[in-house]
Order: sequence, then C-alpha cells, then structure tokens
Amino acid sequence: MTPRFPEISVSTASPRRYRRVNPFRRFNRWFFLATALPVLTVGAVNVVIDPYGVFATPLGKFNHSKPKLDNNDRLFKAIEITRSQPRTIVMGSSRAKQGLDPGHPALAAHPPVYNLAINGPNFYEQRRYLEHAIANQPELKTIVLGIDFFAFNANLANQPTFAENRLEKRGLILTDFLNAVFSFDALAASQATIAESFKEQQIENIYEQLGYLPNEATTDIDLIEWRFREGVKLYFELHWDHQLSEAYLADFAAIVRRCQEKNIALKIFISPAHATQWEAIRATGRWETFEDWKRRVVAITPVWDFSGYNSVTTEAIASQMQNYFDNSHYTKRVGDWVFDRVFDWEENQVPTDFGVLLTPENIEAHLLRIREDRQRWAAANPQQVQSVKQLYEGKVQKKSKSR
Repeated sequence: MTPRFPEISVSTASPRRYRRVNPFRRFNRWFFLATALPVLTVGAVNVVIDPYGVFATPLGKFNHSKPKLDNNDRLFKAIEITRSQPRTIVMGSSRAKQGLDPGHPALAAHPPVYNLAINGPNFYEQRRYLEHAIANQPELKTIVLGIDFFAFNANLANQPTFAENRLEKRGLILTDFLNAVFSFDALAASQATIAESFKEQQIENIYEQLGYLPNEATTDIDLIEWRFREGVKLYFELHWDHQLSEAYLADFAAIVRRCQEKNIALKIFISPAHATQWEAIRATGRWETFEDWKRRVVAITPVWDFSGYNSVTTEAIASQMQNYFDNSHYTKRVGDWVFDRVFDWEENQVPTDFGVLLTPENIEAHLLRIREDRQRWAAANPQQVQSVKQLYEGKVQKKSKSR
C-alpha cells in the first residue's frame, strides 16, 4: 500500500514586501517640522499683534498700544495712507507730527485728514511721500506742509528706514512683508506691544488712525532742561556742517509744481522751533545760510514764517512750559495757532507777532526784523545764549580729539 503524505499548498502569490523607511527622509521631515513650526509661530504672533500697524489687525487689550510705531513711521504711514484715503494731509518732520493735530476744525472742509509727517526727513523723502499720497488718492484737496532748515542740508542722506520701492504702491512689498512677519525685530516689537497694552488699559490708538503723535508734557524741570540740552546737542551732531542743497530746493519746487498741476491747495510754513534752536544755527556759523534758504524758498512760492524770536518761540525754559517739549518740538497749542493763522481761523486767538506771510517783496524787511528781535532777546537772556555756545564748543572739541 502506497503511503499517503499530507498535501502541501503552494501559494502562487508574491511574497509580502516590507517597506523600509528611508532614515534620511524621516530626518528631513522632522527637521522641516522643527524648523518651520517656530517660524510659523513667530509669523502668526506678529500678524495677530501687528506691532507696526501694517496688517490692520483689530485692536484688543493685548495689542492696542504700539510703542514701536514711531521708529517705523516710514513703513506704517506708507500703508496707512492707502487705507485712510485722506483728502487733506499734514506733512513735515517730527515737529509737525507732534504738534499738528489733524482734528483741528480748520481742516474739516475736506475730510478725512491724516498726519503724514515723519521723523527727521530730508526734503527728497518728503517729496516722495507726497507723491505717494497723490498716487493713492486722486481726490487729494489740501496739503499743509511744515518745512525745516535741516531738511535742506546736503549732508542729510535718506534715513535707513526709507525704502524707495514701497512708495506709489497700495500694498506691502515683499521685503516689508517678510520683515513684519518673520523677523526677530518684529517679534521683539510684538513683545513690547503686549507689555505696553496690558500696562495701558484704554483701548485707543490715535497715532495709528490719524498719524498724529502728541508728546507727553512734564513739569519736571530737570527733565525739561535735559531735553533742551540734548536737542541742541543733537542738532550739532547732525547739522554742524549744514550745506544748502540745490537738489532739495529742486525737490521743493517740484512739490509746488505738482500741487499746482493737480489743483491741490498747498499751505507751507516754516516751523516754529524754540529760540535756542535758532541760536544753535547761529553757533554753527550758518545764520547767513539760514537766511539765504528763506530767500530761495520764497522765490519759489509764498511761505508763512513762524520762526524767529517772537512771543511764542522765546518762551522761558521752566517747569510750566506751554509751548514746547524741547528746543525743537512745539505743543498742540502752538500747532493750533499755526492752523489758525494759515487758514484765517479764529486769528484773534493767535499772538499778533506770531506768523508772517513771506513774499519776495517783504523778505528782506522780515529778516532784518528777526535780527533786531534776536538782539533784544540775547541781551535779556545771556545765559541761554552762552549755554548754546558752550554746547557747540564742547562738540567742536570732541570732534577735534576724535581726528
């Protein structure tokens, strides 16, 4: 009998294959996640907090106070003006930014109003921001422009935060977007925003809405005197060798022509800095250049002059100052007087010696009057005159030692 063997089933299916995960691919996946997650987190935080005010993130208790806006005014104002679409704008340096309130009733004829003034600009920068405003708002009706002698200094280059390619556009350029979203500077600004917002309970950000940044008043005489000293020293640091720029004068003339072509009412005035600011110009030996600048400007268009040694600019440096925060920046009260005079608005409230409309016909008599006013003021305030001289001499000595 033939023995029987158990049947063996032979499968024709192919053997199961076990997929081996490439260790390098696994590493790359985890490396990407470990790298991308912090970057995306930083980006999300910066967009939500919006420390530079460029994303129009709604304001809440955690992001309403933005302390880093001021140092980035060239960025956020370029964006903000495309959103607010103002028909009236205020322009100039930080003097105009801190002293000219867009809510003044004289500006109410063509709302909305926006303060487009920026920190420490030369006049080319101001021209470009005006052109940016015109490009984004064809219905622009009125411009109030505060001009400053320092802005026409040929040695004053564009500020590092100025970017030509962000202007005459409606949105964020790529570099600004990346910096505002992913940079550690923006993250630090977000942290400062959160800290300041929880410290300041009131949810209000007038600066972001109107571009206006009023300075904080103080009655601390030591702080006031320090501000005046540092303001004079800063002028010496930046403008001790002021050279009147033909290019910046040409930019000024271009602004006047552009406004005439667009039928925009252009109101121009020379800023009312404190008398010690004019003494700083005198100390550098540039008083004749200062006067020549006024002549050149007035040859282009009539200009209101609030500078000089009048009852406003010669306010005594004391603990209860009403007109000035430092030697350069005037208060809202003075800014309101500027608006009142320029727009013929309640002029009876303006000091009679504050503000003269300069033309080629009266410029020489006006310059002579300022020289005479200065002589009287200097005779009555020898200590302030000497203080400015000493600060300049200290600057000269320091500069000679560094050579």
